[in-house]
Amino acid sequence: MDRDNIIQDAFSGQGLDLDRIETPCHVLDRDTLGRNLEILRQVSERTGCRILMALKAFAMYHAFPDIARTLAGTAVSSLNEARLANEFFEGETHVFAPAYTPADMIQLLPIVDHMVFNSFDQWRRFRATVEGSAHRVQCAIRINPRHSEVATAIYDPCAPRSRLGVTPEHFERTSMDGLTGLHFHTLCELGADALERTLDTVNCAFGDVYDRLQWINFGGGHHVTRADYDRERLCRLLIAFKRQTGLRVYLEPGEAVVLNAGILVASVLDVIDNEGPVAILDTSAAAHMPDVLEMPYRPSIAGAGLPEEYKYTYRLGGLTCLAGDVIGDYSFPEPLRVGQKIVFLDMAHYSMVKSNMFNGVGAPSLALFDRKTGELAVVRVFGYEDYRNRMG
Repeated sequence: MDRDNIIQDAFSGQGLDLDRIETPCHVLDRDTLGRNLEILRQVSERTGCRILMALKAFAMYHAFPDIARTLAGTAVSSLNEARLANEFFEGETHVFAPAYTPADMIQLLPIVDHMVFNSFDQWRRFRATVEGSAHRVQCAIRINPRHSEVATAIYDPCAPRSRLGVTPEHFERTSMDGLTGLHFHTLCELGADALERTLDTVNCAFGDVYDRLQWINFGGGHHVTRADYDRERLCRLLIAFKRQTGLRVYLEPGEAVVLNAGILVASVLDVIDNEGPVAILDTSAAAHMPDVLEMPYRPSIAGAGLPEEYKYTYRLGGLTCLAGDVIGDYSFPEPLRVGQKIVFLDMAHYSMVKSNMFNGVGAPSLALFDRKTGELAVVRVFGYEDYRNRMG
C-alpha cells in the first residue's frame, strides 16, 4: 500500500464533522494515537527495550497522559522541552543538545535523569557540576558512526562535516570515566533494515567499550508504527543486542508515536487565476508547515491527487506575503469553492512544533478528537497576545 493510502486509511470512518472546526486547526485523533502506542508497547514488552517520546517531533502536552501510560519517558533537546516534560510527563527524562551553557546546566540537572554530551570537551567542562548535583544523572556521549542512511542531507546526522556526535577517529577511550552510556541517532523515517546496517557499523567502531557501559540509546527515526515496518526484524535486533551486551537499550521515536494521528484542517479563502487557478488558504507553508519548504516535501490532502490526476488542478498558496509560500499543486474531482475545508493528512508530528507566527499569522488551534464518543475538544486557540508576547 502506498504512503498516501496508508495516511488516508488512518482517518477514514472517524466521523469527524468538519463543519464543527474553526480553521486553521490541528486535530489529534486519540484512537490512532492509541493504536500506535499499542504497537510500541508490544515492541517494548517483547524486547525489554525502553521507548521514549521525542518532544522535538510532538509536544502537545494535552496528549501526554495517554502517551505516558505506555512509554518510559521523554527525549528532550533543550531546557524548555525538559521543563515541559518535567511538568506534564511522568517517567525518565533524557536530554541531548549539541552544546550546553552553564545556565542550562543549573536548571537541567534537577529535572533530567540522563544527559548526553556531544563532545568529550563538553563532558570535561561540566563533569564536576554533574557529579556535584544532588540529583543523580547518568551521562553519555553521542557518537557518529559515519554511516548515512538518510537521503535528504538536511536530516542526515551523519552527513559530511556534521556537528552531531563524536566520530570513531576522535572517540577518547581514555576519557570515559564517569560515563555510563552511548547515544547514536542516524535515522529519519526509516525501517529496521537501516537500523541493522547502522548497528553493524556501531558495533565495529565502538563495540570494544560496551563492557564499560550500562546503557545505550539507539536514537530516533524508527518508523515502527508504519504499516510496512518490519517489527519482527526490529525485535530480533534488540533481543540479540541485549543478549550479547547486557546493556539497557533505549529507542526515542517521535514521529512513530503520532504517525497518521493528526490532521490540519484549513479553508479556501479565495481562488485567483495566473496561468492556472491558485487557491489561497488560511494556512501557510512558511508559517504552519515549514518542512514543505525546507525539505521539501508534498503533504497529502484527503480526496486530492497529483496534478491532472483529477479534473481540476490548483496551486495551493499560503496566507503570508512570502512569494514562495506555496504548498504545492493538487487536483480535485470537483472545483474548489470559497469556504471549502481542506484536510492535510499526517500533520501531528513536526508541523505543530515547528509552526511560527511569521507575518503575524496566527498559529492553528489545537484540538483532540475521540472517535468513540464523537467529542471534539479544542484545547488551545492562539491570538494576538501570543504574537505580541513573542516580540517583547
